[in-house]
Amino acid sequence: MGKQGFSAATLPLLVLGSLTVSVSAGGKYSALSAPLNVTIRELEANTAIVTWEILEGDPVIGFAITQQKKDVHMLRYIQEVNTTTRSCALWDLEEDTEYIVHVQSVSMGGSSPPSDPVSFRTPRESEKPASTVPDSVNREEMEQALQFRVGELIIIVVVLVMWAGVILLFCRQYDIIKDNEPNNNKDKAKTSSECSTPEHPQGGLLRSNL
Repeated sequence: MGKQGFSAATLPLLVLGSLTVSVSAGGKYSALSAPLNVTIRELEANTAIVTWEILEGDPVIGFAITQQKKDVHMLRYIQEVNTTTRSCALWDLEEDTEYIVHVQSVSMGGSSPPSDPVSFRTPRESEKPASTVPDSVNREEMEQALQFRVGELIIIVVVLVMWAGVILLFCRQYDIIKDNEPNNNKDKAKTSSECSTPEHPQGGLLRSNL
């Protein structure tokens, strides 16, 4: 009888203890806020990046992500602790497929409620996703390309000017040589006439006496 009374008395205590633990754990669970502003970035055919924010002051030590295809019950569960990152890469996605993602914050006392569901569709492999490069980087690349083209144009203009100068110099030298040709011909004719045999004053040629 003593043993039966002892077991009957301790049973409510055990039940009360289990209820106290569950309430305590439930309090820690509800105190952690769900992640906010869950966003999908850098979406490609087979990969994507999930980003989110948390309330300041939440004792978050990690995160948990559930990834699910629409109308499919299979889930992918990703969890990481001892980290302060607010982003996670999704991989092995199927192209042209719609997915649903939830994010939870993780603390020492458990996990937060899941965030609002975020759905997205991966593009086809042939489709080019929208550029995620910041505008400042695009402007810098455009400026560098413009400077490079200006440099090329300057080099081309300098080469053309040099060739034009060479052609003009050649034409000028050719004109000088061409103008000097009549004078050279006159000098040659004069020299040849001076070197010819002189004529006799009476019109006969001088003959040497043998």
